[in-house]
Amino acid sequence: MSDELLERAISRRAVEAALWGVPAVNFEMMLQALQRDVQGAPNQIVYWSRLLDWKNQTLTPNPDAVYLMAFFDTSDGPVVLEIPPAVGGSITGSVDSAWQTAVADVGIAGIDAGKGARYLLLPPGFDQPVPDGFEVLRPETFAGFALLRSNLGGSSDADLTAAVHYGLQVRLYPQSAGPDGQTVFLDASDVVFDARLPEGIDFFVALNRRVQAEPWLTRDKAMINMLATVGMVKGAPFEPDEATTALLIDAVTEARAWIDRRYTDLFTTGFAPTARWVLPAEPALVEAMTTDFANPDTYPTDARAMTYTWAFFSAKTLGTGQFYLMTIADHDGRDLDGSQHYRLRVPPQVPVTLYWSVTAYDRATHTLIRDMPWASRSSNTPNLHIGDDGSVELHFGPTPPTAGESNWIPTPEGRRFEALFRFYGPTPQLYDHTWILPDIEGIETEPRH
Repeated sequence: MSDELLERAISRRAVEAALWGVPAVNFEMMLQALQRDVQGAPNQIVYWSRLLDWKNQTLTPNPDAVYLMAFFDTSDGPVVLEIPPAVGGSITGSVDSAWQTAVADVGIAGIDAGKGARYLLLPPGFDQPVPDGFEVLRPETFAGFALLRSNLGGSSDADLTAAVHYGLQVRLYPQSAGPDGQTVFLDASDVVFDARLPEGIDFFVALNRRVQAEPWLTRDKAMINMLATVGMVKGAPFEPDEATTALLIDAVTEARAWIDRRYTDLFTTGFAPTARWVLPAEPALVEAMTTDFANPDTYPTDARAMTYTWAFFSAKTLGTGQFYLMTIADHDGRDLDGSQHYRLRVPPQVPVTLYWSVTAYDRATHTLIRDMPWASRSSNTPNLHIGDDGSVELHFGPTPPTAGESNWIPTPEGRRFEALFRFYGPTPQLYDHTWILPDIEGIETEPRH
């Protein structure tokens, strides 16, 4: 085989491997942040004892909820996840595999429906008897995580304290430890929890960690030979030479450009008539992720790659516990520019049973914008100004409007941003479009007094 032919084969297959591997790399970076940034380990829970700020550098996290991330690893046997009854608080969450395929929803919108439950996470291929008293879950991988949100009951400091206290009733421990197994909680509030997707060869290094740690899934066996071409073989060290490394770096750049193209194209059709807000996931992917890829005739890896460059986690039933709308442009179709000023009028009677929020993220990294005092405003924001008709007028921009900071979301000068609107406990009025979220509108800079 000529050197040129081999280089072309490596380049082609490396691009496809990069697209295929995005969700696993996304998970691996969160796992690395657990181990590096908070000195944690699998089968421990990372939590935030206050609402998130920019130091949480996961992809599009929710800064208006108390987050817990329960990282599990069943390599040494089953693991127990206990969700408390919804008394004095509630959990909205999902258990995901290392490929971020939802295994089950838990909490008030999940299997236990707020009654609480002990979930038993089994290793792949586990065939031993299971004791009574557990909801049995079978992730497709040894490792994975549960993303849990302890919902706030209001906007006061006491509400935040109560949500944190309730969240700390969650338990995670190996089944072998018995019902008295200890749960280790790690507070990440004061550290930079950096789970951004890596660039260059670091992407393939992270992918190799997951390939080595997890079993091959039947749907992915076509990748075995493809990865071998780029030097990644299960059970062998990943040590690409200088020439291959250069090709792999170029492949990551090309894959990211393809993903960015698909991401931009996603915003051509709004969720509601004339709206620039979209559900930021392709329908084929939503079906695949919520049915564990049950349709044998589809495998939307490109759509999956696009989604997991801007987000993490998936829900088993989208639209029950939460729903999302995202935009990258204003009413006139211009990219949202952090140097400009914008207004969003949230109509009254937002169709939710829990709360709503809107957050600004860095368009380039899809993370909370670094060094900003806050990233969002929500129906739980203290001192949020509400109009006489129940509507809320929010402002985006590098400086606050004349009315003050209560309804202001700061944005980065000289950088593009994107906005994500969250509905927790969505109701039918959202889906039948009897309630519509207007576009973000550009406005002139208001003078400061």
